Amino acid sequence: MTVSTSSSPLTYRDAGVDIDAGDALVERIKPAAKRTMRPEVLAGIGGFGALFEISKKYREPVLVSGTDGVGTKLKLAFQWNRHDTVGQDLVAMSVNDILVQGAEPLFFLDYFACGRLDVDTAATVVEGIARGCELAGCALIGGETAEMPSMYPDGEYDLAGFAVGAVEKSAIIDGKSIRPGDVVLGLASSGAHSNGYSLIRKILERAQPDLKMDIGGQDGTKMRLADAVMAPTRIYVKSLLALIQAVHVKGMAHITGGGLTENIPRVLGDHLTAIIDRKNWPLPPLFRWLQKEGQVADAEMHRVFNCGIGMVVIAAEADAGVAMQLLAAAGEQVYHIGRIEARGQGQAQTVVS
Repeated sequence: MTVSTSSSPLTYRDAGVDIDAGDALVERIKPAAKRTMRPEVLAGIGGFGALFEISKKYREPVLVSGTDGVGTKLKLAFQWNRHDTVGQDLVAMSVNDILVQGAEPLFFLDYFACGRLDVDTAATVVEGIARGCELAGCALIGGETAEMPSMYPDGEYDLAGFAVGAVEKSAIIDGKSIRPGDVVLGLASSGAHSNGYSLIRKILERAQPDLKMDIGGQDGTKMRLADAVMAPTRIYVKSLLALIQAVHVKGMAHITGGGLTENIPRVLGDHLTAIIDRKNWPLPPLFRWLQKEGQVADAEMHRVFNCGIGMVVIAAEADAGVAMQLLAAAGEQVYHIGRIEARGQGQAQTVVS
């Protein structure tokens, strides 16, 4: 029989969990969440579950859900003590995914897990999440903060997010109407978004660069390497929701893990292929630097990174010009990057040349 040598009572804080810190975080993030509210929210942060009423504007609403994380980009956030952008990354990865089926993001929930809760760091992350929700027009209605001693090293955390959207059943974008002769449009990315960061970190480890060096921004302005690497994922929701109200969009692809070559086929029938002309858009400075320093082959670049194209839109040739004008007016950089053709025997479903 083991006899305790201490008679002092133990608390949850002694075990590594600070309830007061968790309560303080909730109070800190309430104003940020409030900025994202929509009229359909009946009950948000603070309850056991959030309540959201589907708008009466939908006749036959279909719910579309998506969940994702930020990946190993978080390792750089820890290493460089930069936590202000990864929240937007988290939102973008889910809302851009459900957007490609024509869905309007309605609400978002986050999961923040750490070994020891740093209220300032967590609040900075959640501020970024709220900013992403504002850009997507969806409500941040809940989430979970989990403090789990010994599960994560000090200063590190994990993030996951969950988005729900809605689309009219008759307006679901599923790629079934895509035909040979259709046009492939590419919307510029803001950087590497949240994909390929294991390779990016390997290249940084090899190159040992000055993180303050100017590698140039995508618009020709000055940009430090660290800023380019940590630039938050672009959220395309508002510009593309407006587009699909004006033009018949046949298909969309969010260019995430798998790059151009593996994401575009997800919206194509087996009998179709996308022929992408690499000369039709500029390779942004970040990707030029990564390719040079990592000696990465073109084919590997195209299947790992977005290479400057964060979203693809497929439309009939007759609609392409109007679509490009509308997207440009909405603030997007858009390029005519390719075309759809009948697929030859043994041909890949995306050919980048």
